[in-house]
Amino acid sequence: MSSDNDLESTDTEARFEFKKEEKSAYEAEVGLTEETVRKISDDKDEPDWMLQRRLRALEQYKEMPMPTDWPGQPDLSEVNVDEIIPYIRPDIETRGGEDDWDDLPDEIQDTFDKLGIPEAEQQALSGVGAQYESEIVYQNMQEQWEEKGVVFMDMDKAVQEHPELVREHFMTKAVPPSDNKFAALHGAVWSGGSFVYIPEGVTVQMPIQAYFRMNSEGMGQFEHTLIIAEENSEVHYIEGCSAPQYARHNLHSGGVEVFVKEGAHVQYSTVQNWSKNTYNLNTKRAIAEADGRMEWISGSMGSKATMLYPSTILKGPGASDNHITIAFAGEGQDIDTGAKVYHNAPNTKSTIESKSIAKDGGRTNYRGLVHIANGAKGSQTNVECDALMFDNESTSDTMPYMEIQDNEVDVAHEATVGKIGDEDIFYLQSRGLDDDDAKQMIVAGFIEPITEELPIEYAVELNRLIELEMEGSLG
Repeated sequence: MSSDNDLESTDTEARFEFKKEEKSAYEAEVGLTEETVRKISDDKDEPDWMLQRRLRALEQYKEMPMPTDWPGQPDLSEVNVDEIIPYIRPDIETRGGEDDWDDLPDEIQDTFDKLGIPEAEQQALSGVGAQYESEIVYQNMQEQWEEKGVVFMDMDKAVQEHPELVREHFMTKAVPPSDNKFAALHGAVWSGGSFVYIPEGVTVQMPIQAYFRMNSEGMGQFEHTLIIAEENSEVHYIEGCSAPQYARHNLHSGGVEVFVKEGAHVQYSTVQNWSKNTYNLNTKRAIAEADGRMEWISGSMGSKATMLYPSTILKGPGASDNHITIAFAGEGQDIDTGAKVYHNAPNTKSTIESKSIAKDGGRTNYRGLVHIANGAKGSQTNVECDALMFDNESTSDTMPYMEIQDNEVDVAHEATVGKIGDEDIFYLQSRGLDDDDAKQMIVAGFIEPITEELPIEYAVELNRLIELEMEGSLG
């Protein structure tokens, strides 16, 4: 007889591992050429300034080498952009996404129904965006926030309707194409993603969510998220990601730019469950002005390899930054994650708490940078890295790097690496738990600092995904 937990695991597994028959209105040729970039821009009817930015990014991409010189980094030798489909426009009538769920094609509705998006929208969210392949297919925002001037739309639509804001902020200050090879690739072929604008003094009381789904084999997804929080505003943005398992590799190379103005507060939460044939190579960065507060909450599961290091530039006095991350690596996975913080002003503060779990020969690595500039007096940082391993075949490394250029600062770092002890398992078994339940309880306690920062619906889902990863049920 199946237990309730078995049924929940089966339901959750089915939510992420299903595949749909491909139906698209336009699909770019495999590979990356100037002709492809021009066709993407033309298909979106973009202004010339955006096309020129794409073409400059393409040239930078061609000139930059593949990142291979970081000690212990994941093997990217199988990443071949010339074999990736960079752009697929799904077959929907309304460009920029429908605002009525019932207007979506049945197969796309079914995809997001299985992922629980409509239910979450009704119960816990102020707004929802859903991206399928390369474009947003659904976008909706509660009227009470629209009436206060909050803007939540897909990036393609924002280029048309808010050109001044986009032109000023898009890949100019936070994540320029010159940042790294995959940022340049993103700048050339980006498509979809979210544009969020919070007016001065407005607090959006329930989270906004965007969900990104890759359905096609051998494609790349390059969504761009741009968040602008004006003075003394507040918003919580949640990003969910998934893809089914295929034989060919998929590539996810998104870009995230967050602008936290004076006294504003932005929380950016990510729950990623990419399939184990996906390379997840993102660039995420925030700029926080005086007394601004930025928070990154990240859960990274799935993917063949991940390289992800959300970063914050603390530009104004009193700005603060908080990172809480969890990474899970199973057989054949290399999850290289971390955080970067630049203290460029006095009395800035940052905290980084990293949790990682490795089993069945998987590898996790914390790779971080804290830079405190000369003149950033009174700044404080605390870095804590904890790694948990299930067996002798798994590995976990920590690579923190500190650049301290001022003496009047407070810096603390702590790292622990350990295995689940037999005595811990024995103690819990003596209290009536079997081996699997005992391990899951230990892991649940280990990741609690992250789950308590998420809305309850997402905390439950994160725990359930971790359980499935421990069982080897996903991917």
